[in-house]
Amino acid sequence: MSDRVPGELMTIGDVARATGLSAKALRLYDESGLLVPVDVDPVTGYRRYEPEQLVRARLVARLRLAGVPLARIRVVADLVEQSAPAAAAELISYWRQVEADTASARVLIADLVATLSDQEPPMSTTSHIRPTTHPRAATRSGIGARDTQEDAVHLGEGMFAVADGIGAGASGVSADVVARVGEVDRSAAPLAALDTAVAAAATLVSERYAGQPEAGCTLTAVLLSGEQAVLAHVGDSRAYLVRKGRLERLTRDHTVVQTLIDEGRLTAEEARSDERRVQLNRAIAVDGPYQPDLAVHPVASGDRLVLTTDGVHGRLDPAALTDLLVEESDPDAVVAAVADAVLAAGADDNWAIVVIDL
Repeated sequence: MSDRVPGELMTIGDVARATGLSAKALRLYDESGLLVPVDVDPVTGYRRYEPEQLVRARLVARLRLAGVPLARIRVVADLVEQSAPAAAAELISYWRQVEADTASARVLIADLVATLSDQEPPMSTTSHIRPTTHPRAATRSGIGARDTQEDAVHLGEGMFAVADGIGAGASGVSADVVARVGEVDRSAAPLAALDTAVAAAATLVSERYAGQPEAGCTLTAVLLSGEQAVLAHVGDSRAYLVRKGRLERLTRDHTVVQTLIDEGRLTAEEARSDERRVQLNRAIAVDGPYQPDLAVHPVASGDRLVLTTDGVHGRLDPAALTDLLVEESDPDAVVAAVADAVLAAGADDNWAIVVIDL
């Protein structure tokens, strides 16, 4: 218990707002001894903190965002209070071990990927279609309240993509990227071919926009091959699957906010208004970390695939968007309904949607 008057202390809500740590996270750090309040109400259990504890709390928040384990955070935080150089040395040692462990894991994963890539997929016993031959697709996009249209789409023979331009000098980047990805080598294995196409698009951006280091774009692309949808995704555009009236999100946003949600430090509702929701930690940009998430999903007759930029899913209520996407209408009607909803919501950003029915 502290001898200070409770009014002089900060509430758990004050600390949460000042540091970006959720109240849930602060309670966890109290229980683990990482960030202990100086006053706990004996009746309500309500926690209060010294203003000086904000320094430690902000350090904890930054280290958690970097993925540092709680036990190592405690060591670093304690060292900071004793010697900043000692804390820096601890962080250097930690990161060097992370890099060494990652290098070792990379060799093991590469070997496993090579083994799995050589294996033939089992024959399916379900009645699937050849989606590369029979998909029905439609798209809509809009400039919204922006001065230029930086969202781009690609509709090809079994190849579909959306991209959202970001940063200064972004004009043309998204269009260049979807066009290059659309040139995927169809004679190669689909997963490797799509991954290679994304790498080629990233190289094109680094070369063509070398003098514009902030230029870049997101990308979500799907290649239909036989009974599978092969997906490549980087950034915060999204892919969805609609099957039997149910909507499933197939991608994870590569944003700071998504990391906070995954760690339980931010709710999905809080994330919708958090100013960090547009901070990407992966995108196709000049010499940036572009490597996409890859996935292979089985598809069947009656399935619907949907690709959106954040001008759509970032502006519409999730429940409302779900209702629009699961509607049993043809793709043209669905994209038209989504377009109407985006415009009704204000359309303050570029937006784009692709709907593919199998």
